[in-house]
Order: sequence, then C-alpha cells, then structure tokens
Amino acid sequence: MPVCDLRSQATVRTGEELVRHLHSFSMDLKFSAGVWFFAPGGGRFHDRYAPSKTMEQVLEEAASLKQYGLVALEGHYPNEVNEDNLEMFKQFQADTGIRLVSVVPNLFYDARFEWGSLSNPDPAVRQFAIERTKTTLQINRELDTDFAIVWPGIDGYENTFAHNHAAARARFAEGVIEAMDAVPGVRIAEEPKPYEPRGNILYGTTPQGVLLGHRVEAGLEAPENRALLDQGHAMFTLNPEVGHVLMGFEDLAYSFSLACEEGRLAHTHWNAQPAGNYDQDLNVGVLGIEQAEAALYALKTHGYSGYFGLDLNPERMPVKQALINCIDAIRGMNAFVDGLDHAALMECAEQPAENRGRLESVLIKARWGA
Repeated sequence: MPVCDLRSQATVRTGEELVRHLHSFSMDLKFSAGVWFFAPGGGRFHDRYAPSKTMEQVLEEAASLKQYGLVALEGHYPNEVNEDNLEMFKQFQADTGIRLVSVVPNLFYDARFEWGSLSNPDPAVRQFAIERTKTTLQINRELDTDFAIVWPGIDGYENTFAHNHAAARARFAEGVIEAMDAVPGVRIAEEPKPYEPRGNILYGTTPQGVLLGHRVEAGLEAPENRALLDQGHAMFTLNPEVGHVLMGFEDLAYSFSLACEEGRLAHTHWNAQPAGNYDQDLNVGVLGIEQAEAALYALKTHGYSGYFGLDLNPERMPVKQALINCIDAIRGMNAFVDGLDHAALMECAEQPAENRGRLESVLIKARWGA
C-alpha cells in the first residue's frame, strides 16, 4: 500500500508567495466518519437512547450519506472490523465507492488492559497488545487504507508519585516499533488526548505526539520503512482531534500547523469541545467556531489535502442529521476562510506594527459586514 505523500505540508511560504497560495488553493473537503457512533451506546450515567444496529444496518446508513459528502469510514479491530466481515467491507467499498480510510487497533477497552496496553509492565499483556496492533496493520494493508490510528487511551497514570514515566514511554514506543517493523510500509497516526479515561494519558498532546514520532522513526529497522523515511516520508504521523486538543488547552491552529510543519498530519478528527472539560464530541459548529475557522485557515496555509474525519457522540439526535450538520458546518466555515482578504491578513501577520487592529477589523467585516 503506497503511503500518501504528506511532504508538501512542511513547505513554509511567506509574503507574496503565501498570498498566491491562499488565493489558488482551496481544500478538497473529503469526509470520513467512525462507524462506532452510528448506534451510540449508553454512557457512564445513562442507558443508551437509541437501539443497537447491525454492521449491515450501519453500512446501509453510511451509504445514504454519500450524497452529502461522506466518502470514507473508520472502524476498530476487532470490534467493528475483523476477519469475519472483511469481505463485507470490501464489497461495500466496491458497491458504494465509500472506503475504509483507517482500521484502529482497540488497545483500551479490554479488561486485560487495566494497567495499559503497549506500555503495560506485564510482558504477557503488552505482547498481546503488540500482536493485536500487528494484526490490525495487516488488515489495514489488506483493505488498502491510508493509515492505522493508534490511541493510547488506557496507557497512562493517575498518581504520578513513583510512577516510572520513562520506562512506560519507552515500552509504548518500542511496542509501536515492533509492530510497524513486523508489517512494514503501513503508516501509523497517533491520536493524542491529555486525559480520560486515564487521569493522564501518555503522549497526550500534539508536541508529545511529534516527539513520539521522532522516537519511533529513529527505531524503525525494516528496509521498507527505512526506504520511505529516507525519501522524506513520515511513517509515524498524527491524527489530532479537535476535542482532544482543546481538552489540553492547546490552540487548535497552532497544533495543526505544528503537525503540518513536520509533514505528519495524516488525518484530522472534527467535533466541538469547550476548553478543558470532559470529552464531549459535540457537533462541529456548536461552539468554538473561531478556533475551528482559525484551524481551517492554518490547514489551508499548509495545503492540507487529507480527510476531515467526524468523531461525534450524537446521543440526542439521529446520527444521519448530526453528520449532515457537521458537513454543512465545515463547508460553511471553509467557504468563509476561502473568501477572506488574504493579502490583508498576511500584511497583518508579517507587518504587525503597521497594522494594529486591522486583523480584527478584517474579520469583523467578513463575519458581520460591519
């Protein structure tokens, strides 16, 4: 499976060159969605509000969303995607043109992962997690996906006292390396999250994800992986989620730009989230619109061409309506971003002393016609 070329993300443009790029480049809004939220389950404090669905029913509903812009799906192994239904997913792709863009190893839910998965100090549990990751990478290869998302959600700690942080980080990174070298040529995209379900999650912020990428790539030895790295491709990439980034009080545009600067932005997950707070997975556009618009502008600046994954928890509305609302919101915000006065904005960024207050003025007029 050829890796998608992310190298152009790292191009840094300034001045007239950047203005020309902003006028000429418009993002191709390709939407993906996780199959896990098509039938939302119950939460910690309430029963489920919607009936369960078979995977056949989920795929039927996903197919009905193609007309609105849904072109890809994401699923976990072995929960939603496994050896028993691979042919069903292959047939679904052939029939609809909607592909699986990522299969995610479930490294967080099983009771055996109580003390972590790839970082677990118990060698037997850790090896189980490594083998599950290897199998998932093989399935990604068979389905010709773009990457495998890895989320270290259960790898972390609550009480920091006497916790061997360095050893835990090393075990996690070395587990990823073992799996990637066993199934070379398959890219991994980590999804950082600062906390929940653990009090603190390993590699939980965007900068920590970048550091993990360097650590993993330095340890890769398989010839196919080394050849791709030598060509300048990132093999360990990022899949930042809007909600997770804001939970860590990161600035969304800055974080997305940091991943792009490294050529590591393989995918993005979109929802809405108040800064801090628990992970809410609200519909895009419910709140935090200014952060979302700034992030879209940063992606436009870097020439992002990846998918816009929708990772939602629409407990109190039909999933189909939630997905349509989010697609409409991103399209609307992207149209707003495309229509801005890029020359004026770049003058504000590069000559701030001569343009005091002008940035706010440009945005006020664009938003409200004042």
